[in-house]
Amino acid sequence: MIVVVGLKNDIDRIIEESSRKLHQISIPPVRCWLLDGVLNKSREDAAFQNALAECERYPPRVKLLKTLREDGTWPISKQRMAEEDAGPGPPFGWTSTAILRNLYLLYEYFTPPGTGYTDEAIEKIFEWQHEDGYIMGSEQDMLPRPARNGLAMCVLYRFKKERDPRVDRLVQWIINGQRHDGGWNIPYLQDARYRDEYKHMPVDDFITKVKSGEVAPCTADESRRIPSCIWSTLGALRGLNWSDSHRQDMKFKPGGDFVLDNFFKRNYHTNFYYSEKNWTMLKFPVYYGSGLTAIDCLEYMGFGPDDPRMEKAVRWLISMRRNDGFWYRSMRPHMIDDQWITVTALMILAFYSRMY
Repeated sequence: MIVVVGLKNDIDRIIEESSRKLHQISIPPVRCWLLDGVLNKSREDAAFQNALAECERYPPRVKLLKTLREDGTWPISKQRMAEEDAGPGPPFGWTSTAILRNLYLLYEYFTPPGTGYTDEAIEKIFEWQHEDGYIMGSEQDMLPRPARNGLAMCVLYRFKKERDPRVDRLVQWIINGQRHDGGWNIPYLQDARYRDEYKHMPVDDFITKVKSGEVAPCTADESRRIPSCIWSTLGALRGLNWSDSHRQDMKFKPGGDFVLDNFFKRNYHTNFYYSEKNWTMLKFPVYYGSGLTAIDCLEYMGFGPDDPRMEKAVRWLISMRRNDGFWYRSMRPHMIDDQWITVTALMILAFYSRMY
């Protein structure tokens, strides 16, 4: 117990020191999250209201809303457009990726639902919904990614579309994909691909066979011999975390256990964040697979100080804090991105401290 109390004291000290420094330099939306999610200020608090008013004038937010077109898309570079035009057609390419990323950022900038053409952007996402419920992604193979669909679910919930029956279909698709060990895999690429007749076949040839219906879905017996994908699992769980009815549903706890049991380990699947280094990399946007994202997700599922696996993960997060009190993006530190990573780390630690 002494060790546990000592850790809480360390966390509270870190929160106090780093919050004070971050507040002095933070951009308006980071300051809003700091006041709301770390310092526990009421949204009626004058400091929060001032920061919120500044968010409305924050140049990146203004630019995103100004460049969002009536059809719900953002313009992309000529090079990316050429790549997109050479592919199989929407949603392949950067247009669909930009929609998800920019809507995510607009929420982080405290943009209310219905602002500008955000509803049109959401309708564009729904245009790419498959009859099975999933949102088709930007990859050329057009196979559904649980992590991308988890992100889509986050965006749709954040913009208050949870009552839309199309969201229900998406949620059900994610739920139906849960596997024997509690996790998720990319269909075909992370299951049937391991059959002897396919495992040495070039990926493009394998995908051609999948599209032509020559590859049978993975059977239950086959599936039990193949572990889930750590990062597909984390992405699916992050989406489910935005549903009040699913966040702490015990049937998803094995998914959280799967992520925790594999913390700091290499992914079984080589085609998605294979290296164990992904755990200890700090990335922005923070929805990319990393230990930071994992701890955040697991806390909301109810994993806390009573679990020694979480303590190990939290101690790692603390170790990533620099002497100046901030956390920095692993690849090429960036003045603004580092603020986002820092406030995310602080919100995680504040949540963890309240769980004692």
